[in-house]
Amino acid sequence: FGHEKGAFTGADADRAGFFQAASGGTLFLDEVADLPLAMQVKLLRALQDRKVRRLGATAEEDVDVRIISATHQQLAELVKAGRFRQDLYYRLNVIELAMPALRERKEDIPQLARALLDRLGGQHTQLAPDAALALLAYAFPGNVRELENVLERALALCEGDTITAADLDLAPAPSDEPHAVGGKYPLQDYLDRIERGALLEALGQTGNNKTAAARLLGISFRSLRYRLERLGID
Repeated sequence: FGHEKGAFTGADADRAGFFQAASGGTLFLDEVADLPLAMQVKLLRALQDRKVRRLGATAEEDVDVRIISATHQQLAELVKAGRFRQDLYYRLNVIELAMPALRERKEDIPQLARALLDRLGGQHTQLAPDAALALLAYAFPGNVRELENVLERALALCEGDTITAADLDLAPAPSDEPHAVGGKYPLQDYLDRIERGALLEALGQTGNNKTAAARLLGISFRSLRYRLERLGID
Protein backbone atom coordinates (compact mmCIF):
# COMPACT_ATOMS: atom_id res chain seq x y z
CA PHE A 1 0.00 0.00 0.00
CA GLY A 2 3.01 2.32 -0.07
CA HIS A 3 4.40 4.59 2.63
CA GLU A 4 4.86 8.22 3.53
CA LYS A 5 8.22 9.91 3.90
CA GLY A 6 9.47 9.40 7.46
CA ALA A 7 7.08 6.52 8.19
CA PHE A 8 10.02 4.39 9.28
CA THR A 9 13.82 4.49 9.26
CA GLY A 10 15.02 4.72 5.69
CA ALA A 11 11.74 6.05 4.29
CA ASP A 12 13.31 9.18 2.82
CA ALA A 13 10.59 9.73 0.21
CA ASP A 14 6.93 9.01 -0.43
CA ARG A 15 6.34 5.76 -2.27
CA ALA A 16 3.12 4.70 -3.97
CA GLY A 17 2.02 1.13 -3.38
CA PHE A 18 0.94 -1.33 -6.04
CA PHE A 19 -2.72 -0.42 -5.63
CA GLN A 20 -2.00 3.24 -6.31
CA ALA A 21 0.34 2.42 -9.20
CA ALA A 22 -2.31 0.18 -10.80
CA SER A 23 -5.20 2.58 -10.27
CA GLY A 24 -7.24 2.74 -13.46
CA GLY A 25 -5.78 -0.58 -14.60
CA THR A 26 -5.14 -4.15 -13.47
CA LEU A 27 -3.27 -5.53 -10.47
CA PHE A 28 -2.11 -9.16 -10.66
CA LEU A 29 -1.73 -10.96 -7.32
CA ASP A 30 0.21 -14.20 -7.78
CA GLU A 31 -0.08 -17.08 -5.29
CA VAL A 32 -2.77 -15.25 -3.36
CA ALA A 33 -3.39 -18.34 -1.21
CA ASP A 34 -0.04 -17.76 0.50
CA LEU A 35 -1.10 -14.42 1.99
CA PRO A 36 -1.01 -14.43 5.82
CA LEU A 37 -4.42 -14.04 7.44
CA ALA A 38 -3.54 -10.56 8.72
CA MET A 39 -2.78 -9.40 5.18
CA GLN A 40 -5.94 -11.07 3.90
CA VAL A 41 -7.93 -8.74 6.13
CA LYS A 42 -6.19 -5.69 4.67
CA LEU A 43 -6.67 -6.91 1.10
CA LEU A 44 -10.36 -7.57 1.74
CA ARG A 45 -10.87 -4.05 3.07
CA ALA A 46 -9.08 -2.53 0.08
CA LEU A 47 -11.30 -4.51 -2.29
CA GLN A 48 -14.52 -3.66 -0.48
CA ASP A 49 -13.89 0.04 0.19
CA ARG A 50 -11.77 0.76 -2.91
CA LYS A 51 -9.52 2.77 -0.63
CA VAL A 52 -6.00 2.25 0.68
CA ARG A 53 -3.89 4.07 3.25
CA ARG A 54 -0.14 4.36 2.96
CA LEU A 55 1.96 3.46 5.96
CA GLY A 56 2.39 6.62 8.04
CA ALA A 57 -0.52 8.45 6.37
CA THR A 58 -3.68 9.63 8.14
CA ALA A 59 -5.93 9.82 5.08
CA GLU A 60 -7.07 7.11 2.69
CA GLU A 61 -6.74 7.29 -1.10
CA ASP A 62 -9.38 6.19 -3.60
CA VAL A 63 -8.22 3.48 -6.02
CA ASP A 64 -9.99 1.88 -8.97
CA VAL A 65 -8.28 -1.42 -9.71
CA ARG A 66 -9.25 -4.60 -11.51
CA ILE A 67 -7.89 -7.59 -9.59
CA ILE A 68 -6.63 -10.78 -11.20
CA SER A 69 -5.33 -13.34 -8.73
CA ALA A 70 -3.74 -16.74 -9.20
CA THR A 71 -2.93 -19.75 -7.07
CA HIS A 72 -1.92 -23.36 -7.55
CA GLN A 73 -3.91 -24.36 -4.45
CA GLN A 74 -7.61 -25.10 -4.00
CA LEU A 75 -8.95 -21.99 -2.25
CA ALA A 76 -12.26 -23.66 -1.33
CA GLU A 77 -10.36 -26.35 0.58
CA LEU A 78 -8.25 -23.71 2.33
CA VAL A 79 -11.43 -21.92 3.38
CA LYS A 80 -12.72 -25.14 4.97
CA ALA A 81 -9.39 -25.58 6.75
CA GLY A 82 -9.54 -22.03 8.11
CA ARG A 83 -6.41 -20.93 6.23
CA PHE A 84 -8.14 -18.55 3.86
CA ARG A 85 -10.91 -16.09 4.71
CA GLN A 86 -14.27 -17.05 3.28
CA ASP A 87 -15.32 -13.44 2.68
CA LEU A 88 -12.13 -12.74 0.73
CA TYR A 89 -12.61 -15.95 -1.24
CA TYR A 90 -16.05 -14.85 -2.43
CA ARG A 91 -14.78 -11.35 -3.13
CA LEU A 92 -12.02 -12.71 -5.39
CA ASN A 93 -13.90 -15.62 -6.93
CA VAL A 94 -16.18 -13.62 -9.22
CA ILE A 95 -14.99 -15.20 -12.47
CA GLU A 96 -12.91 -18.35 -12.14
CA LEU A 97 -10.58 -19.47 -14.91
CA ALA A 98 -9.06 -22.92 -14.55
CA MET A 99 -5.66 -23.22 -16.22
CA PRO A 100 -5.21 -26.84 -17.31
CA ALA A 101 -1.93 -28.60 -16.65
CA LEU A 102 0.53 -28.72 -19.53
CA ARG A 103 -0.06 -32.46 -19.96
CA GLU A 104 -3.70 -31.62 -20.74
CA ARG A 105 -2.81 -29.18 -23.54
CA LYS A 106 0.00 -30.95 -25.32
CA GLU A 107 -0.82 -29.17 -28.57
CA ASP A 108 0.72 -26.05 -26.97
CA ILE A 109 4.10 -27.70 -26.31
CA PRO A 110 5.71 -27.13 -29.76
CA GLN A 111 4.90 -23.42 -29.78
CA LEU A 112 5.87 -23.01 -26.12
CA ALA A 113 9.14 -24.83 -26.74
CA ARG A 114 9.93 -22.59 -29.71
CA ALA A 115 9.16 -19.43 -27.76
CA LEU A 116 11.21 -20.60 -24.77
CA LEU A 117 14.19 -21.55 -26.92
CA ASP A 118 14.10 -18.12 -28.55
CA ARG A 119 14.03 -16.47 -25.13
CA LEU A 120 16.87 -18.64 -23.85
CA GLY A 121 19.09 -17.63 -26.75
CA GLY A 122 18.51 -20.67 -28.95
CA GLN A 123 16.98 -18.86 -31.91
CA HIS A 124 18.87 -21.09 -34.35
CA THR A 125 18.35 -24.30 -32.36
CA GLN A 126 15.86 -26.87 -33.59
CA LEU A 127 14.22 -29.86 -31.91
CA ALA A 128 14.99 -33.19 -33.53
CA PRO A 129 11.87 -35.31 -34.27
CA ASP A 130 12.70 -37.70 -31.41
CA ALA A 131 13.02 -34.74 -29.03
CA ALA A 132 9.65 -33.33 -30.11
CA LEU A 133 8.02 -36.73 -29.55
CA ALA A 134 9.70 -37.06 -26.16
CA LEU A 135 8.31 -33.69 -25.05
CA LEU A 136 4.81 -34.67 -26.20
CA ALA A 137 5.00 -37.98 -24.35
CA TYR A 138 6.27 -36.50 -21.08
CA ALA A 139 3.79 -35.71 -18.27
CA PHE A 140 5.45 -32.44 -17.11
CA PRO A 141 4.46 -32.45 -13.43
CA GLY A 142 6.20 -29.06 -13.16
CA ASN A 143 4.22 -27.62 -16.10
CA VAL A 144 5.72 -24.76 -18.13
CA ARG A 145 8.44 -24.00 -15.58
CA GLU A 146 9.71 -27.57 -15.94
CA LEU A 147 9.55 -27.31 -19.74
CA GLU A 148 11.70 -24.19 -19.56
CA ASN A 149 14.19 -25.89 -17.25
CA VAL A 150 14.40 -28.96 -19.51
CA LEU A 151 15.04 -26.82 -22.59
CA GLU A 152 17.63 -24.65 -20.82
CA ARG A 153 19.54 -27.77 -19.78
CA ALA A 154 19.26 -29.29 -23.26
CA LEU A 155 20.46 -26.06 -24.85
CA ALA A 156 23.59 -26.23 -22.71
CA LEU A 157 24.22 -29.92 -23.41
CA CYS A 158 23.39 -30.26 -27.10
CA GLU A 159 26.09 -30.33 -29.77
CA GLY A 160 25.40 -28.06 -32.70
CA ASP A 161 22.01 -26.52 -33.40
CA THR A 162 19.80 -29.58 -32.86
CA ILE A 163 18.40 -30.82 -29.56
CA THR A 164 17.88 -34.59 -29.42
CA ALA A 165 15.82 -36.67 -27.01
CA ALA A 166 19.03 -37.63 -25.19
CA ASP A 167 19.80 -33.95 -24.60
CA LEU A 168 16.42 -33.50 -22.90
CA ASP A 169 17.28 -36.17 -20.29
CA LEU A 170 13.62 -36.72 -19.40
CA ALA A 171 12.69 -39.25 -16.72
CA PRO A 172 10.95 -42.30 -18.24
CA ALA A 173 7.33 -42.98 -17.38
CA PRO A 174 6.91 -45.62 -14.62
CA SER A 175 6.75 -49.07 -16.26
CA ASP A 176 4.03 -50.29 -13.88
CA GLU A 177 1.59 -47.65 -15.13
CA PRO A 178 0.51 -48.83 -18.59
CA HIS A 179 -1.98 -45.98 -18.93
CA ALA A 180 0.47 -43.25 -17.88
CA VAL A 181 1.19 -40.44 -20.30
CA GLY A 182 3.80 -41.74 -22.73
CA GLY A 183 2.88 -45.43 -22.26
CA LYS A 184 2.29 -47.71 -25.24
CA TYR A 185 -1.16 -48.80 -24.15
CA PRO A 186 -3.85 -48.39 -25.32
CA LEU A 187 -2.14 -48.83 -28.68
CA GLN A 188 -4.34 -46.32 -30.55
CA ASP A 189 -3.57 -43.59 -28.01
CA TYR A 190 0.14 -44.30 -28.38
CA LEU A 191 -0.05 -44.16 -32.18
CA ASP A 192 -2.10 -40.97 -32.02
CA ARG A 193 0.56 -39.32 -29.85
CA ILE A 194 3.28 -40.26 -32.34
CA GLU A 195 1.21 -38.98 -35.26
CA ARG A 196 0.32 -35.79 -33.42
CA GLY A 197 3.96 -35.17 -32.62
CA ALA A 198 5.03 -35.63 -36.25
CA LEU A 199 2.27 -33.31 -37.50
CA LEU A 200 3.03 -30.58 -34.98
CA GLU A 201 6.76 -30.83 -35.64
CA ALA A 202 6.20 -30.47 -39.39
CA LEU A 203 3.86 -27.52 -38.90
CA GLY A 204 6.36 -25.91 -36.57
CA GLN A 205 9.20 -26.29 -39.07
CA THR A 206 7.11 -24.80 -41.89
CA GLY A 207 5.61 -21.90 -39.94
CA ASN A 208 2.15 -23.56 -39.95
CA ASN A 209 2.15 -23.72 -43.76
CA LYS A 210 -0.01 -26.82 -44.30
CA THR A 211 0.98 -27.29 -47.93
CA ALA A 212 4.67 -27.25 -47.03
CA ALA A 213 4.05 -29.47 -43.98
CA ALA A 214 2.27 -32.07 -46.13
CA ARG A 215 5.20 -32.04 -48.57
CA LEU A 216 7.67 -32.44 -45.69
CA LEU A 217 5.70 -35.40 -44.30
CA GLY A 218 5.37 -37.01 -47.72
CA ILE A 219 1.57 -37.05 -47.69
CA SER A 220 -1.13 -35.25 -49.65
CA PHE A 221 -2.68 -32.00 -48.47
CA ARG A 222 -6.05 -33.77 -48.17
CA SER A 223 -4.48 -36.48 -46.00
CA LEU A 224 -2.87 -33.85 -43.80
CA ARG A 225 -6.15 -32.00 -43.37
CA TYR A 226 -7.95 -35.25 -42.48
CA ARG A 227 -5.33 -36.14 -39.89
CA LEU A 228 -5.43 -32.66 -38.33
CA GLU A 229 -9.22 -32.83 -38.03
CA ARG A 230 -9.15 -36.37 -36.63
CA LEU A 231 -6.65 -35.43 -33.92
CA GLY A 232 -8.37 -32.12 -33.13
CA ILE A 233 -5.39 -29.97 -34.12
CA ASP A 234 -6.51 -26.44 -35.00
